[in-house]
Amino acid sequence: MQKKHNYRLLIFVLLLADMCFMTVFGIRYLKKAIPDTIYIRQGQETGVSQMLDYPFVTYSKSIDVSKNGSYQIPCYFLDMFYLKDVQVETADEKWVSVCGMPAGLYMETEGVLVVDTGEITGKDGVQAEPAEHIAKSGDYILEVNGTPVFGKKDLIKNIEASHGETVELLVNRNGEQIPLSISPVLDQNDEYKLGLWVRDNTQGIGTMTYIDENGKFGALGHGISDTDTGELLDISEGELYEAEIVSIKKGAKGMPGELSGYIEYEQEKKIGTIEKNTELGIFGEVFDVERLPHKKVMVGYQQEVKEGKAKLLTNLNKEVKTYDIEITEIYRNKSKTNKAFEIQVTDPKLLEETGGIVQGMSGSPILQDGKLIGAVTHVFVQDSSKGYGIFIENML
Repeated sequence: MQKKHNYRLLIFVLLLADMCFMTVFGIRYLKKAIPDTIYIRQGQETGVSQMLDYPFVTYSKSIDVSKNGSYQIPCYFLDMFYLKDVQVETADEKWVSVCGMPAGLYMETEGVLVVDTGEITGKDGVQAEPAEHIAKSGDYILEVNGTPVFGKKDLIKNIEASHGETVELLVNRNGEQIPLSISPVLDQNDEYKLGLWVRDNTQGIGTMTYIDENGKFGALGHGISDTDTGELLDISEGELYEAEIVSIKKGAKGMPGELSGYIEYEQEKKIGTIEKNTELGIFGEVFDVERLPHKKVMVGYQQEVKEGKAKLLTNLNKEVKTYDIEITEIYRNKSKTNKAFEIQVTDPKLLEETGGIVQGMSGSPILQDGKLIGAVTHVFVQDSSKGYGIFIENML
């Protein structure tokens, strides 16, 4: 009898622990999923309830509104546990110029990026790895012996000047500045080396999404990461150039396609500057909006986005064209990410030319009901006709 009682007690305790875990997990999930800010147009307050339509989330239907139309909504879990305040802002109609044109990107890193460490064959024929367990992939070298370095040439020059003496590096590691001491090794070419693989710039092609009324642009819908480390590049400055698509590698199951382009890194071909590289895209300023293909459209906020037909703008053959797509699923719990909704290419012409979405099309504007609502960000590896998009309000 006692064993039966203990067994029941154990089951009760486990169920109680499971309920507590699920409650804590649910609260954490909802805190992340519920937006911090909701933008609505005058007279479209119904969009608020749509954005807060989560299981077990409750909130007051009566809120004090300020003079400018903004207010806060306290949200709770089952009317008991406070989750967060959601800021609701009444926004005027916002217009931007959509692009869809390819652009050449050139960016220099903030310091010199450490890609990896490696072995050096010394003058005496002995293998050495002086930076092993000291420098890490993803470090940015900012200084050598107190002297700032802006590129690989600066780094090499300062290491040579050490004449084999231990050098003091100042690196940026995950936002924290850390001093490192490494002793150079004289290699078989009579050059002092630290055993570091480094990079100080990157280049490529992406698609411009929009230009606002101040000449500020947004592109890609995702950040540019280093191909070796996978880390988002910390850039100091960058430039935007005219680019021309010269070939298309069609996407297939398991093999994403690609747009190959030609970029002339010449002064007269420069069209703007890159100021930021973030997880939600690259941003900067263009010199002359009228020089670029553009069309003014209204911005659509995320609560206006719905499943169904939409349009994609992209440039494949020297001209920005519009193609049919469908928004097949919207992930409200991922609204802050660059995978907020799912799209499928339905346009026969685009499927014929590219197989759907290919690398280089990231940033292609997505319009629904004539409004700019987002941009293409990723392609499904197993089905190139499908991909993800980002809500345009996150890029803006």
